Parts: sequence; C-alpha cells; structure tokens
Amino acid sequence: MSDLPPRDPHDSFDENFDDIVEAETERDPDLAVIEAGSRTLRTQGGSAQADVPGRPEDPEVDRALREVEAELATRWGETKLEPSVTRITALMDVLGEPQRAYPSIHITGTNGKTSTARMVEALLGAFDLRTGRYTSPHVQSITERISLDGAPIDAERFIETYQDIKPYVEMVDSRQEYRLSFFEVLTGMAYAAFADAPVDVAVVEVGMGGSWDATNVIDGDVAVVTPIDLDHTDRLGETTAEIAGEKAGIIKQDATVIMAQQPVDAAQVLLKKAVEVDATVAREGLEFGVVARQVAVGGQLLTLRGLGGEYEQVYLPLHGPYQAHNAAVALAAVEAFFGVGSQRPEPLAIDTVRKAFAAVTSPGRLEVVRRSPTVVLDAAHNPAGARATAEAVGEAFDFSRLIGVVGASGDKNVRGLLEAFEPIFAEVVITQNSSHRAMDTDELAAVAVEVFGEDRVQVEPRLPDALEAAITLAEEEGEFAGAGVLVTGSVITVGEARLLLGRA
Repeated sequence: MSDLPPRDPHDSFDENFDDIVEAETERDPDLAVIEAGSRTLRTQGGSAQADVPGRPEDPEVDRALREVEAELATRWGETKLEPSVTRITALMDVLGEPQRAYPSIHITGTNGKTSTARMVEALLGAFDLRTGRYTSPHVQSITERISLDGAPIDAERFIETYQDIKPYVEMVDSRQEYRLSFFEVLTGMAYAAFADAPVDVAVVEVGMGGSWDATNVIDGDVAVVTPIDLDHTDRLGETTAEIAGEKAGIIKQDATVIMAQQPVDAAQVLLKKAVEVDATVAREGLEFGVVARQVAVGGQLLTLRGLGGEYEQVYLPLHGPYQAHNAAVALAAVEAFFGVGSQRPEPLAIDTVRKAFAAVTSPGRLEVVRRSPTVVLDAAHNPAGARATAEAVGEAFDFSRLIGVVGASGDKNVRGLLEAFEPIFAEVVITQNSSHRAMDTDELAAVAVEVFGEDRVQVEPRLPDALEAAITLAEEEGEFAGAGVLVTGSVITVGEARLLLGRA
C-alpha cells in the first residue's frame, strides 16, 4: 500500500495543493507552489527537517515573509540576466561594503557546489568558527539560502534583513538602467546578514558562472572550483574551456585555488588565470584527493589525502563517489583557509574532521524520504549530474526495480539527462513541476519515448499523480521489498516532492 494520503474527494492532499497554488496566481509560481506544498504537508501531519524550514508558525511572521517574497518576485528571476556586477557593486557601496567585513571561501563549478559548501561549513563550524553560508537555489524555503552557524536564518531575521537593506536597494534601483534582480537582492541580504552577525568566515556559492555573478564582489581567500561540465551553455559558453573562463573570474590576486578534477581544456584555463593573479593552486589527484572509499551503512567510509597529510576512517553520511570527491575538495579548501601546507605543516585535528563530516547533510541529494517502497530524491538537472547520480544509485541501493519520476526545466539538455538514467530506470513517469520554467509534459514525454521506448514511459502531468503512479509501479509484480522510486530532473521538482512526501 502507498503511504500517500487517500483520495478523499473532500480532503485530498493533491486537491488542497492545487487549490492553494491557484489562490497564489498573483505571485511567483516557484514561490507559490513551494509555500502551498508546505501548508499541505502540515495539514497531513508532517514537517520539514531542521535544515529545510517550513512556513513560520506565527501568522504575522508568515504574512510578513510572504510580503517580502512577493516583493522579491517582482524582480528579474534567476534565469534573466544582464551580465555585470555594476548593480551589486553599487549596492555594496551604499551598504558600506559589508562583504569586506569577513574572509570568505568562494565556490564555483557546474555540479557539487552546494554539497561542497555544506561540507566546508561543517568543517569550519567544528573548528569553532562562526560561519555564514550562501547557496542557491533553495529546495523548499527561500530562507535556506542564507545560513548562520550551520542553520538557515529564521524568518524573522530574513524579514528584518530585507527591511534593513530595502531603502538602499531602492536607491540603487533609481540610479541604474535595470533594477537589482532577485538574486542580486538576496546576495546583498546575505552579505549584510553575515556582517551583522558577525561571522568569522563566509562560504559563498556562485549563482551562475563567476566573473559577472552577483556574488563576485567578494575577494575569496580560497577559490574552489568543483567539476566543470556543459550547462547554461547559452550564457557561459559551448565548451568546457569557455565555461571555465567565466568561472575563473572568482580567482583573485594571491588567493589559493582548490581545483577538483577537470576536463583538460578547463584545467588549462583555470591554471592560466591562477598564474596571471599569482594564485596558489592545489589540484585534486595531485596535491589532494580520495585515497580510498568503501560503501557503509547510510553513506561511505573515506580515507582522504589533504594538503597536510592523510585523514583515515572519515565517515560521510552521503552516497556516491562524487560526494567523496566533494569531501576531498571541501577538506582541502578548509586546510587552505587555515594555512595547512603553507604556513603550518601539521594537518587538521583528525577527530574534529571526522566529527564534522559525520554531521553533514545535503537535502535533495540522494535523500531517502520514504521506505516501503524506498523513495529517493535527487536534484540532478544536467547530464553530468545525472550520470553521477545513476552511478551512485547503483552503488548505494540494491533495487530490483527502479522507477523514475522526471520533471525537468525547459532550458536543460533533457535528452542527455534521460539517456544517463535510461540504464537504471525500469520505467519512467514523466511529469511537470509548477515552475514557469518547467518543460511541457508532452514535449518531455516525446523525448522520453525516443530514449526509453513507448512501453517504458508513463505520463502524469501533475506531480502528486506522478508520485502515486511511480509508487504503484514499484509495488507491482511482488517486488515490494526491493523496488524503489527516484524523483529527479530539477531542484523545483525535488522540492515539491519533498513537501508532498517528506516527514521530519
């Protein structure tokens, strides 16, 4: 039997979901559906986990947060860009340069940025530093994007920060050709919140690219480049070398560059930029890396080589080889921040490193949200991410039958995404999330039929129906105990599914 609530015509979770979304039609579709799902989930008795907050329980705070979200939603979304840092620089100037109040670790790349940022944050916190983390996009709540001391800022602080900088945002708006975008305002909020805290170090993930990304008004002491692959090719370039050229923009004078394994052409571009600005480079596979790894219950056990030596018996509660590589990158970044390998020869305290990694979470990244059958969420949204996820699923889970639920954005390489999952999906349920960026179900289904064949493709335009259909398929033919469902294709799809299925 499915754990999904029954289809009661008077009180169905999916009907409530639709009603609330419809009532929010004046607001940004992404925000509306996320909030609607949150309220639906509470109605069913569940709640989000601590690192993925739900709606505020106080009605007045909830109302105030909705007003902030509504104002932010009137600005350019994250996919509409005017590539420059002119507006964010102007905002930082009138705010008194808050981003200069603390050192920072700046993270770019194509995949793995958020997980790496979370690992860096956990390590710094374990060494008694107060951290600020800025990542994007969010899985469920906009407040996830700005974290202090390892946890999203509460709604009251988010509202207060917005109100504090709002007059300055409006001042910059009045002087610029274009208003500050949604992402630029949030970036300003993050930098202001970090200065106000104050934090000892900021961990900042770029939104897109690097050179002209709004986050790039900081001068990161450590610049991290996770693996580069083809994504956002219409904005960043059609080759990994061109994309690396944009991402190399975060490498600043005299910084330390922590470079994950890269395509050869991308590595050449990054190394050339490092030489130009006298940056020191540490490369995965040479100066640091993964020495050994083995699958463990709930994750994996690692031996990592850092800049200061080997770190053995490190438990990481995340699945997949790519997360082991993210861990190696994060460890090297924190070592570089503390001067290990340059100012100090000794490695970091091993017990502290182990404690930090053991506490790492990464919502929406191979996250199990339900059992019997097992439902896993993963935010892979490009071919490289999908290939890494497919490999990790095969290693971490012993599924006898795996059903995919895929809802993707229209601006992605969906064929490459589906081809990466084809070997591991017995069948796929094609659906559509509620974002205005979502690919039309029929268009996505047409590509899926070409990749999987008509007999392996089912179409359910509404995500609640798709989830129920996938669970039904997973339970067929007496394979209840060994079957599973993987929901993927988009962070928005994963966020909505998490709200519909997730439990604290």
